[in-house]
Amino acid sequence: MSEPAVETSVLDRYECRACGYIYEPEKGDDKHDIPLGIPFAELPINWRCPVCTAKKTAFANIGPAGTASGFKANLGYGFGVNQLTPGQKNILIFGALALAFLFFVSLYGLQ
Repeated sequence: MSEPAVETSVLDRYECRACGYIYEPEKGDDKHDIPLGIPFAELPINWRCPVCTAKKTAFANIGPAGTASGFKANLGYGFGVNQLTPGQKNILIFGALALAFLFFVSLYGLQ
């Protein structure tokens, strides 16, 4: 017998356009007693941002965590860099800065 397939759906995160708070369904909302795993669409109609008390209509869908940021139409541009996740972009940017700094410091070794 085969085991039943477990459906793992990735839930979208929503960002408050007023203050930048991000509602993550995987974490819930402790301030309003919202348990883990509740999608944004299933939040009560009177739910407000726990930081600035903005209404649900002030939130914008920013997609699931760990996905490439930006508009889907633009992900094919930029030598593939647009398909990187925000964490990968940080590593690329700060890694390049560290490498440039090391090259700069190595110039002091030339005589």
